[in-house]
Amino acid sequence: MNNQTLIDNLRCIPDFPKKGINFRDVTTLYKNAECVQIMLDELEAIYKDKGITKIVGVESRGFVMASALAGRLGCGIVLARKPGKLPAIVIKESFSKEYGVDTIEMHIDSIDENDIVLIHDDLLATGGTAKAAYKLVNYFHPKKIYMNFLVEIRDEGLHGRDLFKDIDLTTLMIV
Repeated sequence: MNNQTLIDNLRCIPDFPKKGINFRDVTTLYKNAECVQIMLDELEAIYKDKGITKIVGVESRGFVMASALAGRLGCGIVLARKPGKLPAIVIKESFSKEYGVDTIEMHIDSIDENDIVLIHDDLLATGGTAKAAYKLVNYFHPKKIYMNFLVEIRDEGLHGRDLFKDIDLTTLMIV
């Protein structure tokens, strides 16, 4: 991993959304066709033989690659959304982020115990969003849970990975 083309195309915006945060903007990866293909090829190589039946895309940037990868793997996609965006009965989990508190929800009928689930989001920093997504998926008791992030931030003393010692977790870039 840590493909140089991906690293070169990942934009960093200092002091966004507040002073002291160095925001990693993956939209610069999404707009570059070469980067999209590199990410999809790497993700497919990692997960093609894992038996994934559902990919949980976390709002909102996690939807992009989760959807594309689901097409490649021939599996379903489940959306983990912000409150009020899903029309049927939901379960929810609140979490702290480096700049506030948030909540994500999933439909109560999204996953079952026969599923092998990949949780995908754009980046792993403090791990708050990822932990909430993991708790939601774990509620359904699927056969197996994997986690993937495009970017793992470690250069600012963030240790989100430490929350998932017993989970098969992969990242495409570490910054």
